[in-house]
Amino acid sequence: MTKISIAKARRLRTTPYTSRIEKQGLSAYSVYNHMLLPAGFDVSLEDSYHHLKEHVQVWDVAGERQVEISGPDSAKLVQLMTCRDLSNAKEGRCYYCPIIDDNAGLINDPVVLKINDNKWWLSIADSDVILFAKGLAIGKKFDVSIVEPNVDILAVQGPKSYPLMEKIFGKEITDLKFFGFDYFDFRGVKHLIARSGWSKQGGYEIYVENTKSGLELYDHLFDIGKEFNVEPGCPNLIERIESALLSYGNDIDNNDNPLECGFDKYVNLDSDVIFLGKEKLKQIKSEGINKKLMGVMINLDKINMSQSIELIDNKNNIIGDMRSAVFSPTFKKVIGIAMFKKPFWDVGLEFNLNIEGISTNGTICNIPFV
Repeated sequence: MTKISIAKARRLRTTPYTSRIEKQGLSAYSVYNHMLLPAGFDVSLEDSYHHLKEHVQVWDVAGERQVEISGPDSAKLVQLMTCRDLSNAKEGRCYYCPIIDDNAGLINDPVVLKINDNKWWLSIADSDVILFAKGLAIGKKFDVSIVEPNVDILAVQGPKSYPLMEKIFGKEITDLKFFGFDYFDFRGVKHLIARSGWSKQGGYEIYVENTKSGLELYDHLFDIGKEFNVEPGCPNLIERIESALLSYGNDIDNNDNPLECGFDKYVNLDSDVIFLGKEKLKQIKSEGINKKLMGVMINLDKINMSQSIELIDNKNNIIGDMRSAVFSPTFKKVIGIAMFKKPFWDVGLEFNLNIEGISTNGTICNIPFV
């Protein structure tokens, strides 16, 4: 297979950790929020999957950029962007919040951090949320400041992340509740650390604002983490599909709405809060959705996906499209995430597909898989 490199340029930003990870066996990059995102190392995807589930990895996820919204009208603007009711949001907490437009189409699905009443961070997936926020603020004449702060996240993921982080930051860090955050000292520098991350194996995200301290912390994690079998890593395709951690731009996009994607618990239509697309979502809920995101299991031992794949029934009608898929060593077959048309999303329903000239079949199932 021909190796194709990504040409680095100023508009395709490196991260503070780039020089280190490239010496640690990095084999592939992706692009995320106009930034390099590590996508593979000199181990197989399956080996990295097993290591993540058993030990601990340090990820350079600086591509997970922040949109900082501050000022007297910051809460109004953040609420206007999301269908989740944030009226009772608490400082020191993270909130998963679908961001939608006036037609209820998904713009992004960030984790929102309430720093204080007048300052919020939107830890975004891969789309230009800052431009959306600026446009709304200008149109509404909100008194806010909107910037991308210099924050480069390090994620520490895996079951052994807890003893590793405790060894550095003390017992207090293990007391953090899921989606809680606080500030912890490392050699005289305070770092915002959240109990969160893009895996279901447990762990933390360190919101590094002081680059010099962040690099020292990066090195220290590997120095002190040897006893926990620490390795560099990145979001793992197998683990994230098994766990149904949806990827904006892959599994969901602006053509989908939150109800179609299973985000019902994050859609608050009965509250008094004002957000874009509220009336449209009420209409969709009243009429019922026309498509639905589901899991699939396919009788293959490998798959290579770079675009959606049509799924068909036994009458050769297109009933859905597969968004993401990978071979799962746990289930011994390909598993994936697919969008099905109404009424073809029943669990257990079989479908056919053709990929790379191979015809096979699969079955619809619920997600997450594990």
